[in-house]
Amino acid sequence: MTTEPTTTPATAADDVEGRLSRRVTGPLLFLFILGDVLGAGIYALMGVLAEDVGGMLWAPLLVALVLALLTAGSYAELVTKYPKAGGAAVFAQRAFRQPLVSFLVGFCMLAAGVTSAAGLSLAFAGDYLATFVDVPVTAAALLFLALVAALNARGISESLKTNVVMTVIELTGLLIVIVAVAVMVGGGRGDLGRVGQLPEGATPALAILAGAIIAYYSFVGFETSANLAEEIRHPSKVYPTALFGALIAAGVMYALVGVASAIALPPAQLSESSGPLLAVVDASGVGVPGWLFSAIALVAVANGALLTMIMASRLAYGMADNGLLPHVLSKVLPNRRTPWAAILATTAVAMLLTLVGDLSTLAETVVLLLLVVFVSTNVAVLVLRRDPVAHEHFRVWTPVPVLGVASCVLLMTQQTAKVWLFGAILVGVGALLYGAARLAARAKR
Repeated sequence: MTTEPTTTPATAADDVEGRLSRRVTGPLLFLFILGDVLGAGIYALMGVLAEDVGGMLWAPLLVALVLALLTAGSYAELVTKYPKAGGAAVFAQRAFRQPLVSFLVGFCMLAAGVTSAAGLSLAFAGDYLATFVDVPVTAAALLFLALVAALNARGISESLKTNVVMTVIELTGLLIVIVAVAVMVGGGRGDLGRVGQLPEGATPALAILAGAIIAYYSFVGFETSANLAEEIRHPSKVYPTALFGALIAAGVMYALVGVASAIALPPAQLSESSGPLLAVVDASGVGVPGWLFSAIALVAVANGALLTMIMASRLAYGMADNGLLPHVLSKVLPNRRTPWAAILATTAVAMLLTLVGDLSTLAETVVLLLLVVFVSTNVAVLVLRRDPVAHEHFRVWTPVPVLGVASCVLLMTQQTAKVWLFGAILVGVGALLYGAARLAARAKR
């Protein structure tokens, strides 16, 4: 990522005070972002990608990494320039000076977060959990969200330390795939030639682009770290390194898993499997127990839900603190200094979505809503170049956010009409809530 030196006076970024406790160190932030990116998606991704790119599974993953890094550059500049909780909504408010636009950007992010958490809770309570215990899916999902809320309310430090353990387990699962196939190749088995093979008759550029659109979902999650800005120690120094480092680490891991998957199994077998990585490990002949991968998948899903709900609660807190949501959501526990009201509200909405939501449509809508947020953030970084601040911050090369907008628009064109309609309904609900809040505020004057 190319950078330019800032022209603003140099002072410590920690001079930008906030009401939340700055307990997030560089290593904790790196693992937070890495854990959020390395979600459950990669455990099912390879089968879907194999339909588009055959054995060249690594190629769309690397393309998706580049697309994600474009928008990550804008986040790095804005988070270090304005290290306050609230993320994309605060950036939009500063850049566009339109409360409705700021609210809708924040609402898109918030809706994507709680919708994703609801989907993850259902995934946690489904077949993976059934491997160990047979319980009603809905009840298990609601209990799971309640436990996540309790950990979230206990404290950001405790939540992120839990994330460290979960992220290590997620990485272990992916390393098992890579090592198992390496042993397979060492024994003279597997087909190295498949790594460079596309489906018969496929156009390389179009096939890889189609795969990259799917693979992009596996990198979603890095944006949640912007909502921890007020809790990061020395954000100007720590945030860019942690952000880019985590994305690149995830991308390299994904590419290696893609190569391993292609070597172990033909594309047709990968695409037919609902648990392609488990199929890869089985094909390697190493003898890893099947229950082990179910356990790892549960940890990956649980970690994703925890980090998503941390983001959603901090975003709701930040929006309330900036007058975009009711002020009650900015209440903080006096000893723990965690946003308890925002945690309760976002958890309640996620629980409701587990009762009424269609999992596949909601998952696709998460991506669409986040692309809207990413367009806003990439434009905001250019607009806010006119707004100097009194501390050093990261400055991304100007063409990067321009390319970021173009990449988001390209991905948005691939969404179906059904997903656009569902997203429009959610945004419409947000607009109604904003209007009601404005009317209530005027009535109190």
